[in-house]
Amino acid sequence: MRAAFASRNRHKAEQAALLLPGIELLSLDRVAPGLILEEPYDTFEDNAFAKARAVVAAARLPVVADDSGLEVDALGGAPGVYSARYAGELATDKENNAKLIVALVGVPEELRTCRYRCTAVFVAPDGRALAAEGTCEGTIVSIGRGTLGFGYDPHFKPRGETRTMGEIPLEEKLVFSHRGRAFRELARKLGLAPQVAGSPPALDDRFL
Repeated sequence: MRAAFASRNRHKAEQAALLLPGIELLSLDRVAPGLILEEPYDTFEDNAFAKARAVVAAARLPVVADDSGLEVDALGGAPGVYSARYAGELATDKENNAKLIVALVGVPEELRTCRYRCTAVFVAPDGRALAAEGTCEGTIVSIGRGTLGFGYDPHFKPRGETRTMGEIPLEEKLVFSHRGRAFRELARKLGLAPQVAGSPPALDDRFL
């Protein structure tokens, strides 16, 4: 099956391709160049479906999408659906992380409980729609560690781990991460066979 991936984030595309065996993911710039994806809603599921349906309308292809983010309990669930733009619409990961750590000044680490949440969706041109959710519990550490992830990974320490997400290799991380859980469940709903260990993902070269 070929499906468009409703994101220009190569990190997300790489993970989705590993977790959806049998689907060749096509880049957004291949199928709908110039399309701007909006995230106007206050839930991950609604935003994921909004992006997917926009791409279906533009490309008339099946589409895979996700919306995900960080929820920090001491901040009332923030940054939530605003995770990618917590410090502003064009904020970098470094700027978002800096704002997060400032917001948690004075909060002891044991009270910095949080979770990553991801909703992964599939939408077909005939209207068929599937959704799956995954979460990963953890805490926020003040000093970021590791370069193996993106977003808030250097500051996110999964429950039961001494390493941050930024220190955990991708294939290991996908076993328990929010995105790993969401996309594996989506794959199950799509009737896809388990990914063969070590086999390369089918990834559109325009993601490079």
